Amino acid sequence: MPVLASHRKPRTKVRTTTPAVGFTTAALASVTLLSTQSATAAPSEPKPAIEDVQKKVDELYRQAGSATQQYNRAKAASTAQRTKVDTLLSDVAKRTEKINEARRELGSFAAAQYRTGGITPTATFFLADDPQAYFDQSRLMSRSTERQQKAVDDFRTQQAAASKQRAEAVKSLESLTETQTTLRSSKQKVQNKLTEARSLLAKLTAEEKARLAELERKKEAEAKEKAEKLARRQAAEAKEREAAEEKAREEAAKESGGDSGSGSGSGTGTGTSPGSGTDTGTGTGTDGSYAAKAEKVLAFARAQIGKPYVWGASGPASYDCSGLTQAAWREAGVTLPRTTWDQVKVGTRVATSDLQPGDLVFFYDDISHVGIYKGDGMMIHAPKPGANVREESIYYMPIYGSVRPA
Repeated sequence: MPVLASHRKPRTKVRTTTPAVGFTTAALASVTLLSTQSATAAPSEPKPAIEDVQKKVDELYRQAGSATQQYNRAKAASTAQRTKVDTLLSDVAKRTEKINEARRELGSFAAAQYRTGGITPTATFFLADDPQAYFDQSRLMSRSTERQQKAVDDFRTQQAAASKQRAEAVKSLESLTETQTTLRSSKQKVQNKLTEARSLLAKLTAEEKARLAELERKKEAEAKEKAEKLARRQAAEAKEREAAEEKAREEAAKESGGDSGSGSGSGTGTGTSPGSGTDTGTGTGTDGSYAAKAEKVLAFARAQIGKPYVWGASGPASYDCSGLTQAAWREAGVTLPRTTWDQVKVGTRVATSDLQPGDLVFFYDDISHVGIYKGDGMMIHAPKPGANVREESIYYMPIYGSVRPA
């Protein structure tokens, strides 16, 4: 059967460049939304001024220094407590051995009594060959009883002592655990502050770093200028004292010569001139012994210049601030505590204008930094992470106060 051709007229395909209404509306809505978001988006935060960065970094280093002192104190306490705990545990072990000895002795007495059956004195009398034998045996039994009682007393004494020492050891272990917790906390705090400071510095551009370096140079120059003013003032005061002392010696010599009439006593006043005792200025020291000690301290400190600052370090390869001062004064035979907070309590407080070489200068309200005064307004100190032991003006940081350790 033949296939009939379709009489349906084919539809002509017409291309159009006009988008569908739905698509157009969605596209316009998207464009409008993006435009609105762009217009209302908050602007990015402006970068802080380089001066603010400098202040922030300095503050973070100061906080890290304070946390370092907390770490140093906790570490020193931990070491002392560990030694105490070890000693107590050793004593407990020795005491336990004595208890065991007493227990063994008591055991031997108990075994002997079991073997003899615990014969009564009356039975012993009747079983004895003669009265003298009875009395001899009674004395032996009495002595045995005394030994037994002594063994019991020793056992009780050792047991009580061991119990007391165990309790003390447990208490010391608890304190040690608390101190070690503080130690870990302080360590983490130091690391967090230093990480934050490094992060701030890492975000600076080369131009900003150059600007920061310029601000540091300016700060150092201003601090050095203040140091020079202090040096000039101290030198002038020292000159005035020398002049006054010389005048006093001359007057003493004249009076001595006038009294004798023949000049035979012209040299009697040379050993008693005013000012030969304590010197509160910038001369050779409060006395000869302090000057000698300070010389050893500064000689040691100078030899450490160039070694890196490492928080918690006390030498010999690296130091933090109080670790350096402690090590330096140890060379002069003076033992200082480990932290700035404790070092500031040692010796005699002195005014900044009365500083002498060897004195300790403390900084910030929280007393978190210390340096060794070397004269002329300058000090030797271990500054901060990333820096080496160096000489610097005492005015580089805000001064808290100063002490003369010996």
